[in-house]
Amino acid sequence: MSKKVYIETYGCQMNVADTELVQGVLKNRGFGLTDNLEEANVILLNTCSVRDNAEQRIYGRLGTLKKEKEKDPDTVIGILGCMAERLRKDLIEDRKMVDLVVGPDEYRRLPAFIDGALAGEKGIGVKLSKTETYEDLIPYREDGLSAWISVMRGCDKFCTFCVVPFTRGRERSRGLNSIIEEIKQLSERGFREVTLLGQNVNSYKDGETDFADLLEACANVDPLIRVRFTTSHPQDLSDKLLETIAANKNICNYIHLPVQSGSNRILEAMNRTYTVEHYLTIIKKAKELMPGISFSTDIISGFPTETMEDHLATLDIMQKVRYDGAYMFKYSPREGTKAFKMEDDVAEEVKGKRLSEIIDLQQSIAHEINQEVIGTEEIVLVEGPSRKSNDNFAGRTDTNKVVVFPTNDKIKAGDYLKVKINSASSATLLGEVIEYNDEVVEYLKSC
Repeated sequence: MSKKVYIETYGCQMNVADTELVQGVLKNRGFGLTDNLEEANVILLNTCSVRDNAEQRIYGRLGTLKKEKEKDPDTVIGILGCMAERLRKDLIEDRKMVDLVVGPDEYRRLPAFIDGALAGEKGIGVKLSKTETYEDLIPYREDGLSAWISVMRGCDKFCTFCVVPFTRGRERSRGLNSIIEEIKQLSERGFREVTLLGQNVNSYKDGETDFADLLEACANVDPLIRVRFTTSHPQDLSDKLLETIAANKNICNYIHLPVQSGSNRILEAMNRTYTVEHYLTIIKKAKELMPGISFSTDIISGFPTETMEDHLATLDIMQKVRYDGAYMFKYSPREGTKAFKMEDDVAEEVKGKRLSEIIDLQQSIAHEINQEVIGTEEIVLVEGPSRKSNDNFAGRTDTNKVVVFPTNDKIKAGDYLKVKINSASSATLLGEVIEYNDEVVEYLKSC
């Protein structure tokens, strides 16, 4: 009987995509997969090191998993991903909490490491690669509507607060043909949305093919598949890319564009390699090409040396851009980064107060933006029942807004609907269906 593997995933979409890749590798080597922790022979945590609280969650979870090990000493517990590279000595040698640690570039060897661990050996595979993209491996995916597709790995930006170049290595891109083939397979299985992933997708390069070329090639596979991407770096977001989004109906009018701070002085200290002025120029061009385009962002509050003036500059750029959504955090020092050597001189109380002001402003802006959508008609991809009521379905617009509407027998997950928006909160639009799947699909095919 095959050994069963249970995997928990922490962190960003890149980790979700990596878990699917790992599952594909393991299934091809005869391992079984299970969602039931208690029937697993192997327990793997796919981890994130971007922020300290993410690592602390993993340590807490490992403490809980000790009980599984006590019940069955033969159970293998392993760490995958970013924490594996950063904390291998602490996890295996010092605390003796796990049996194996496998970094993001060593997943091909994972079956061998697991076999060794089941035989009583400790497994460590954390070498970073300059070439590994896994483009020849097929991720394991259940049937569904949306898929994450890694188009590149690693990062060359070296922002002073970020551990990614040290935990995921340098940038390298998958070949275009392998990405297009993966999307074709997803189209044949009925998927309706793909999100292209990279730490900085804008720097994708396959010979003479840049990210704009890749995006257009993906959009041409199937007019009924929406194409999204994340994450973008402002330095590398070109006019060509904006024009490509505008020219293709199924490339979503939504860009996640981390700003991090509204202060040029802080941006320089972060090594973000762009200015506020350059960033706002991108926003202006995008809105001219695509009226109604939505933006989300990342914001760090309390970076070393941040003053009240710097904080006010961040509030100012939020008001100028008017983000539809934002991921907002207090600065978290990460060992191994340049910022770790800087004095973390903004008091936690001050960080918290500034973060609260950022959150309050963002919620206010999002609410105002959503009020402006009331009365419009939006094409929505149905995702399934609403989280709050089985009497309603939920879906998303191409601008990534959640829409809730009454269900009926004509609607199923994966349908495209036209919905009239009747009301809105800061997070959700509420509406009624005015056109069903067949009519909307004919329109999308004709675009």
